[in-house]
Amino acid sequence: MKIAWGITGSGDKINETIEAMKALKHAHPELIIEVFLSKAGATVAKYYRVEKELRASFDNVWNEVDANTPFLAARLQVGEFMFMLIAPATSNTVAKLAVGVADTLLTNAALQAVKGYVPVYIMPVDFREGETTTTLPSGKKLRLRVRREDAENVARLGSMEGIHAFEFPDMILAIFEEHLKKGKWGK
Repeated sequence: MKIAWGITGSGDKINETIEAMKALKHAHPELIIEVFLSKAGATVAKYYRVEKELRASFDNVWNEVDANTPFLAARLQVGEFMFMLIAPATSNTVAKLAVGVADTLLTNAALQAVKGYVPVYIMPVDFREGETTTTLPSGKKLRLRVRREDAENVARLGSMEGIHAFEFPDMILAIFEEHLKKGKWGK
C-alpha cells in the first residue's frame, strides 16, 4: 500500500502534518509514503528545517522539476497509490485546482489522479474566511487573514468530484483508515 503525499509552499501546519504522517506510518508500518515536494514546497522544507526529517522518516522524497517530472501523474492513474494527499496546500494550489489549472507537479498529478478515479485529499491552509495564526520557523507567531476568495476556492474544490478538502492534520489517519476499511486503493 502506498500514498503519494504532496507538500506545497506553505509552512502553516507543516510540522503538525509531518507528525500526523509519522504517526500514520507508525500505526501502519507496511505503508509506503512517497513525498513529492513542489518547487515552493522544497524551499519551505529547507526554511522550516524539515527536509532531513522528511528524508529520514518516509520512503522516498521527490523534488518537482516540472509539471511531469517526476512522472507522478502516470503512477497515480495506473493505481500505484491508494490516494493522493496534498497537505499543507497553499491558496495558490487550491485556486489552480478549483479552476482546472495543471501547471505544476502537484496540480497536474491531482487533476490526472481524479481522471483515473484515484481520490485526492487536500488540506488547504486557508480553509475558512477569517483570521488565523501560524508559527514561523523562529517560533514567532504571525497573524494572517484568510480572504473570502480563498475560502470560496476551498468550497469549490470540496465540491469537485474525486477531490476531498479537509481542515486539520489530525484527520489524516482517519482518511487512511477509512480507505483501508473499504479496501479502496488503486483501481
